[in-house]
Amino acid sequence: MKKLVFGICLFIGMNAFSQTAYEKAMSEKIALVENHKTADDFTALANDFKRIGDKEKTQWLPYYYAAFSTIQKGRMAMREGKLSDLDPIATEAQKFLDFAMDLSKDNAENLILQKMIHGLKMMVNPQERFMSEGMLAADALSKAEKIDAENPRLTLMKAEDTYFTPEQFGGSRARGLELFQKSLDQFKVYKTKSALDPNWGKGEAEYFIANKP
Repeated sequence: MKKLVFGICLFIGMNAFSQTAYEKAMSEKIALVENHKTADDFTALANDFKRIGDKEKTQWLPYYYAAFSTIQKGRMAMREGKLSDLDPIATEAQKFLDFAMDLSKDNAENLILQKMIHGLKMMVNPQERFMSEGMLAADALSKAEKIDAENPRLTLMKAEDTYFTPEQFGGSRARGLELFQKSLDQFKVYKTKSALDPNWGKGEAEYFIANKP
């Protein structure tokens, strides 16, 4: 009996240690996501997250962050005018996101990233791709809203779209700023499921509100 109890305690202890090691590794990498500066940094970080995911096998968050890191690389390329890089980056991000979606279905956070991936593809040629990638992006965001309407990252995506879309196509900087403010308000009360769950985006909303005309 004593051996059985000892064995159970040992198993529980080892399992707890393993989980703690996973959380520690993830926390360290997550802290780097919004602070990286180069495409190579994001590539390395995405690969680190994938390695964690491949080791854990059942956790969706490592693959989510691998996709998010790759999307961040794409948004950097977009700001630098490297539009020819966007399709391969989006394809790379999609591979990571597919793993996350397989492990966590009907997940608003994954759908928000899906929207962002379609957005990267659309920006290669907005006029030609709006009716394809633009519509797919809108559909992903609509599905996310049905699952988690008060998610501040969802509102942040709406704010970006509204702010940067020309007025003749339905955009509005004033309305965009209202949505950035709404996102900030949501960040104040939104509760993540765990310390590892997505919590990015507040800094961007703060930037636009602080720099509004």
